[in-house]
Amino acid sequence: MATDWIQKQVQDLKDQNLYNNILTIESAIGPEIQIEGKKLLNFCSNNYLGLANNPEMKKTAIEAIEKYGIGPGAVRTIAGTMTLHRELEEKLAKFKKAEAVITFQTGFVANLAVIPALVGEGDLIFSDELNHASIIDGCRLSKAEVVRFAHANANDLEDKLKAAPKDVKKLVITDGVFSMDGDIAPLDKIYEVSSKYGAMLMVDDAHGEGVLGNSGRGIVDHFELHGKVDIEVGTMSKAFGVMGGLAAGKKEVIEWLSQRGRPFLFSSAMTIPDVAACIAAVGLLEKSENLVKKLWENADYLRAGLKKLGFDTGISISPIIPVMLGENKLAQDMSRELFAEGLFAKAIVYPTVPQGKARIRVMNSAGHSKEQLDQALKIFEKVGKKMNVI
Repeated sequence: MATDWIQKQVQDLKDQNLYNNILTIESAIGPEIQIEGKKLLNFCSNNYLGLANNPEMKKTAIEAIEKYGIGPGAVRTIAGTMTLHRELEEKLAKFKKAEAVITFQTGFVANLAVIPALVGEGDLIFSDELNHASIIDGCRLSKAEVVRFAHANANDLEDKLKAAPKDVKKLVITDGVFSMDGDIAPLDKIYEVSSKYGAMLMVDDAHGEGVLGNSGRGIVDHFELHGKVDIEVGTMSKAFGVMGGLAAGKKEVIEWLSQRGRPFLFSSAMTIPDVAACIAAVGLLEKSENLVKKLWENADYLRAGLKKLGFDTGISISPIIPVMLGENKLAQDMSRELFAEGLFAKAIVYPTVPQGKARIRVMNSAGHSKEQLDQALKIFEKVGKKMNVI
């Protein structure tokens, strides 16, 4: 049969310990979840601020459904832009201290919309070598030539910009917080280099939204670069606990994206409950910094505990904490052992990370109590000793 090769490829993944066993969660997302009838500590989701099951946000979403229904039933440019969409974009622009914001269905989709709208064939993209897959795919769709610069290295970026033709449109792209290693881009230095050579600057702040900056306003706020970064892409699918993507920047850039961002033009708008819940999330962050502070306190406590036990947490300085193990099988086996002991933390293996860089990615949240963090450390210690990794 024409598809026989697929079965062989899937078996090859299993043989190489690269097969991703997708588990089904049977409860609401929180510090604890249920899988296969088993109660587990959840250190696997991007629910940084614990908002995925927030009562106020749920109430707001339900009220919006009663008033507006479920979905807009159209793309934004035809008949899908509703009052709530405009309200969310206005509130996000104020929150991000940006001139304007446009929203998309997801953060991944936002990158697919933004990059091809800004550059095309004959243009140059300078992309951090560890940028997210959505950036890579957006670059491919644009048909622009991609020049990769060394990870988080502004000096290498400058060397490559200096060598590039002066009369070509240039776009520099970096993640804000890198999702696998948990390190933060030196956006201030990248801005200096980009502006020096007349390149547009774009940052994907998916893991910085709700995490970095004052009240979680993101990496641009963290480095005080308001009005200097041309386009800031983000997501509401992580710290906001909902679903959706955004792009913030100058009014003329956002207006252009509303005319030429293909997912905005050709895919239905965000649903009513998602938009309403996102509006409520922005309101919660504007009211208080407590959740963001708690997130960082938990991250620092957990990272210090893991290091004290003897685990290698790589170069992480954010709430993303990788436990570096190296081999794919070791990471997969350790994830299963942690699960058996009551802790959910998935193995991250190739191609998500390079060969030899397999890890357990530990994702804590503001919702975890100190008792839960201590319990997690005890489980890591037990499993780590059993598997001879500490």
